Amino acid sequence: MNWLRLSRHFCMSPVMTDLTQPALPGSLPDKRQVAASFSRAATSYDSVAELQRAVGSELLGRLPEGLQPQRWLDLGSGTGYFSRMLAETYPQSEGIALDIAEGMLRHARPQGGAGHYIVGDAERLPLQAQSCQLLFSSLAVQWCADFAAVLREGHRVLQPGGVMAFASLCVGTLHELRESWRAVDGMVHVNRFRHLEDYQRLCANSGLHVLSLEARPHVLYYPDVRGLTHELKALGAHNLNPGRPGGLTGRARIMGLRQAYEGFRQPQGLPATYQVVYAVLHKPIA
Repeated sequence: MNWLRLSRHFCMSPVMTDLTQPALPGSLPDKRQVAASFSRAATSYDSVAELQRAVGSELLGRLPEGLQPQRWLDLGSGTGYFSRMLAETYPQSEGIALDIAEGMLRHARPQGGAGHYIVGDAERLPLQAQSCQLLFSSLAVQWCADFAAVLREGHRVLQPGGVMAFASLCVGTLHELRESWRAVDGMVHVNRFRHLEDYQRLCANSGLHVLSLEARPHVLYYPDVRGLTHELKALGAHNLNPGRPGGLTGRARIMGLRQAYEGFRQPQGLPATYQVVYAVLHKPIA
């Protein structure tokens, strides 16, 4: 396995980096909290992952025709659902599943898909330069404070001619929940995300050629607010931001949230809008 950057990284313990150049200072959660939250959610994640499967499937469909990677990397592989899809799509390829959440990898490994499971950080990949032909990442990089570092690492580990495809979330995601909480108090209750313009700028300056980059809304509907908040917790994607309220949320505030959110109700139910960024990048051959 000479594609490993450092053998000490091939272990079941998270690799953390210092957030010395965060894209959103003070606004994204600590990686240790992200890793712990998603590890705890490993067994419940797939039961409520409707959005994640829809987005990842869309991203798979955007990969260039004729792509035949010898080795692919599923970055932020979670429970391994798309590692298994990648293995089916590219049966002759070697697969690497990498995630910062150790619990996710422990859950994924027995189900197969990838040949290797590595706990690692997208901002400092434990892989050798030019070791992969495809980097696939669905709904993971929104948790990375330094997305420029993610792109640099993608550029480094891709072979010339390789492809980096990612799906992420941008500003506007869960705006109904955010606005409803704003009507109740001034605390941070909803995870923050980058602007689409930040993704466009960073990708344009990455040294990778942008084949496509766009944001598309994906709306889910719930019978009540509790259905949405329960799903976010089961996914491990509940509020992890600095400035979030500590302790239990009071009954009066919950009632205020429910009342405010009712203003968004549609015939299908209460909407939760996700603004999904889809990008496919290509590393030039020369």
